[in-house]
Amino acid sequence: MSSDAASRERVLALLERHGWNATSFQILEPGFRYWFDGDDACVGYVDTGGAWVAAGPPIAATADLVGTAERFVAAARAVGRRACLFATESRFVDASQWRSLRIGEQPIWSPSDWEASVKGSKSLREQLRRARAKGVTIRALAPDELAPGHTVRGQLDALIARWLASRTLAPMGFLVQLDPFTFPERRRYFVAEQAGEVVGFLGVIPIYARRGWFFEDFIRDPEAPNGTVELLVDSGMRAAAADGVSLVTLGLAPLAGEVNPVLRSARTLGSTVYDFEGLRSFKAKLKPRQWDPIYLSCPKGSSSIRAVVDTLTAFARGGLLRFGISTLLRGPAIVFRVLAIALVVWTALLALPISTRYFPSPAWQWGWVAFDVVLGVALFTLARRWRQPLADIVASVVTADAVVTLVQVIAFDLPRSRGWFDHIVIVAAVLAPTLAAVLLWNARVHRAATE
Repeated sequence: MSSDAASRERVLALLERHGWNATSFQILEPGFRYWFDGDDACVGYVDTGGAWVAAGPPIAATADLVGTAERFVAAARAVGRRACLFATESRFVDASQWRSLRIGEQPIWSPSDWEASVKGSKSLREQLRRARAKGVTIRALAPDELAPGHTVRGQLDALIARWLASRTLAPMGFLVQLDPFTFPERRRYFVAEQAGEVVGFLGVIPIYARRGWFFEDFIRDPEAPNGTVELLVDSGMRAAAADGVSLVTLGLAPLAGEVNPVLRSARTLGSTVYDFEGLRSFKAKLKPRQWDPIYLSCPKGSSSIRAVVDTLTAFARGGLLRFGISTLLRGPAIVFRVLAIALVVWTALLALPISTRYFPSPAWQWGWVAFDVVLGVALFTLARRWRQPLADIVASVVTADAVVTLVQVIAFDLPRSRGWFDHIVIVAAVLAPTLAAVLLWNARVHRAATE
């Protein structure tokens, strides 16, 4: 078990021989540990504290894949850890007897077919035209431009910071961490520029054993013209074709395709914080040659549910609760979505006949219901599209709501409370708008920092 520089050089040598999976090169990025199986195989993984979650199957010869995976599991168990392999492909699933849960699919392109795909897609050509009409140009980066202190590297660092600040979710780890400058000599880089400023970036990593490229990192300035990402893809595909690359992938579209009913439900419920359908639709718009299924694999006798939790913990950098709180505090979009959904439930409860006794009169009760309906509409509007004046009004109104609610509780509800249930209702009534006000003002500050 190791993760030092010498081990990464050793892993790189193995990748050049056996790096078959799209995710294989990613194990060179920070945060991964390595378990070596002799001199010709290894596994890149993260330790969540309860499990070793591997990034794909072992880096090994095809005939040794299953044996190496079994020995990896045994090594994990020897130190009190569970083990699973995330992002396995059919090659491993077909060869092993492991439990494998389909968790999405990844698109595959043949770069030599790209020109025909562009000619056959009017919408794609229009996006490319829009970006070019706005003065966006694409070029490959020279290695010296990536050196710290170079003007272009400074623009890239600033772009990455703006992009991260604009994300709904808190920064994640494992296979979706953003670290595009590890082993830069082995990567390819393309930038989109407009009026001399970098407005987009594409980072490419190799898939050695299949002479392939993985378009790993897409970063677009929030103010970049429409079509910027498509223009980056176009340039990357044409460069791949010129280099004789056999295949290109844009990586996993999570929960896409024929996943089981539980994961389909998770896709629906999670759409408020992650656009699963939008990501899949974007990749489909680029006309891939095929879609390959991607799996989460765990040894026989293991729980697939436990493996899912372990994998989510790996993506959350080891703490699901901490990640959830960090995401909620980022705002603004997720804050408005969460508050709007919670407000729908709260408003429905306020409208029930049993709630009448918590108000001085029915008119007072229905006044609050009407107020919450209007507030809910405003929150959903802001979740869909940020409007600074409206956000300021909503935050101010919710703050006033918290104050008025506290006055009502002190003057009316507390003297009439009849037991523990009433006390719970009163505490919830006070804390809900107070917490909402804090989250809204925090979201306001976060949004201002990204502009």
